[in-house]
Amino acid sequence: MTKLTPELTNNLNARVEDRRADIIQFMRDICAIPSMESQLKDVGERCAAEMRKLGFDEVRFDVMGNILGRIGVGPRHIVFDSHIDTVGIGDRTQWDHDPFAGVVRDGVLFARGASDEKGSTPGMIYGMALARDLGLLDTTEWTAWYFGNMEEWCDGIAPNSFVDNDPHIKPDFVVIGEPTRMQIYRGHKGRVEMKVTAKGRSAHAASNYLGDNAVYKLLTTIAGIRDLDPHLRTHEFLGKGTITVSDMKVSTVSINAVPDEATIYIDRRVTFGDTLQSAMEEVQTIIDHSGFPELKLEMLQYDEPSYTGFKMVLDKYFPAWALDASHPLVQAAETTTEAVYGARAATGKWNFSTNGTYWAGKAGIPSIGFGPGDENHAHTVIDQVLLDDVVKATSFYAALPAAVAMYPFENK
Repeated sequence: MTKLTPELTNNLNARVEDRRADIIQFMRDICAIPSMESQLKDVGERCAAEMRKLGFDEVRFDVMGNILGRIGVGPRHIVFDSHIDTVGIGDRTQWDHDPFAGVVRDGVLFARGASDEKGSTPGMIYGMALARDLGLLDTTEWTAWYFGNMEEWCDGIAPNSFVDNDPHIKPDFVVIGEPTRMQIYRGHKGRVEMKVTAKGRSAHAASNYLGDNAVYKLLTTIAGIRDLDPHLRTHEFLGKGTITVSDMKVSTVSINAVPDEATIYIDRRVTFGDTLQSAMEEVQTIIDHSGFPELKLEMLQYDEPSYTGFKMVLDKYFPAWALDASHPLVQAAETTTEAVYGARAATGKWNFSTNGTYWAGKAGIPSIGFGPGDENHAHTVIDQVLLDDVVKATSFYAALPAAVAMYPFENK
């Protein structure tokens, strides 16, 4: 078992610094490639080229279209999960620079996907190669995977497909590269996505009394959802659950007609103590007291095909999850930061949702988050990441397998 000695970690940090220019150029390259709406083939090919250059044992796309890179053939599997798709750019006039040009100011890279989440990809790929080269990754004991995936598509669906469609991939540990401000994150709230549909009857707006306005039937339910939010359960670590009406669709034959159908969409963030059933029952109770008990409540499903045509139908329920601060994987991560940075990083949680909903929430695989960037910059027109942190994260990803090997884990 390789020990994380000062000599070894100093050597690692020096090797990372030697590759600084390569790591930063790779980061700028992948941010320059648009990968919105899960169209990640081109950016996946760029990642594949870098992994082949670094001598990965295997590089390939999976059936969904995510890019995979493997080093090692050992029985213990660690997955470095980084989603390389992004949201769109929104109103282009809101940006003060080209979102794909990769503008650098005072060491900060501004680009779509810089924080969410391309920032962890260079460090993961270079870190895996350095771990192999420096003996931090025993390739007969470990199989390490880089998993560049489409998370914005539907969080958790990509790792679900990754594991379900390859019987040889059995992750023991996962590192999620979503932005953590270089801290160690160990959980986040979950989510249920629902819709409520009202049916009405169309009529000309000039004779609206002949119709039955579907929009009006939803007003009491909308108000009930608004009023429920302050009273939702709070957890000491994950925080308070939330509920909000996030969208509305109206069906009408004309803007001069009474709408005959209206649907509201609901985002319900769940914390520990909440369940899928309890979240649905809260909304159903509001409906039952709305005066329109015929309103229809449904949980949403995701069934859109990926760019390869792959389809996996999933209910849009994403469980909350958290590791205890004393969990061996969290302890190993803290040991890693102390070894490579000289101080133990703080631990925390995300406010938003990640692929951890599948890895830890559904599959029960111990998972942590570590990455450069700040989630407050995600999906904004000031999407950004500190390039020093992109480089520094490489040392963490390289050293973590050796630290994990120092801690006892129960067999799965």
